[in-house]
Amino acid sequence: MNGTITIGLIDDHKMFLEGLEAILHSVNGFQVVFTYDNAKIALENIRKQTIPDVIITDISMPNMNGIEFIKALKKEFPEVKIIVLSMFSEIHTIENIDGYLTKDFDKEILFQLIKDIVLHHKKMQHNIGNLSKIEFNKSILSKREIEIIQLIAEEYTTDEIAEKLFISKGTVETHRKNIFYKLQVKNIAGLTKKAIYYGVLSH
Repeated sequence: MNGTITIGLIDDHKMFLEGLEAILHSVNGFQVVFTYDNAKIALENIRKQTIPDVIITDISMPNMNGIEFIKALKKEFPEVKIIVLSMFSEIHTIENIDGYLTKDFDKEILFQLIKDIVLHHKKMQHNIGNLSKIEFNKSILSKREIEIIQLIAEEYTTDEIAEKLFISKGTVETHRKNIFYKLQVKNIAGLTKKAIYYGVLSH
């Protein structure tokens, strides 16, 4: 390393992406070498260029979610450091990341996190402490619940789900209540967002 930490940014919210780029550009010793608002396109292009010291990405993104992106990236480039910036404050396990921070972060904390991970090879999650290993695990949901989530996302009605899965309407409603409770959501939009985050749905 020549003293400059190179950074790649991936987030589907363009305004957030532009703001983050501007913040990092203002720091002496940081250089943002690319930004993408699409993880699938980012992965295709990363293969053609010099890998940065650290990549900062979101989890919930269209075309290819962050879980899929991180898994593919680490498989090809195991040396790259990865920080996840997420809107979700609760701890979720994600394999192969080096840092985790919520999007309401203090910029000074982000700056220090980048330095600790790149220069000192630490694994850190703000307000959580050291991360020895993080794994993605969607075992919070049963196989049947995952099936129902996927059908809800495809806009099947309760009656249609019951008919398709050969279960009663009441059983579907019970599963639905359990799913909403487990994922701590109140409506279909929230369910879809959390399901994408967990990797149950692609978007």
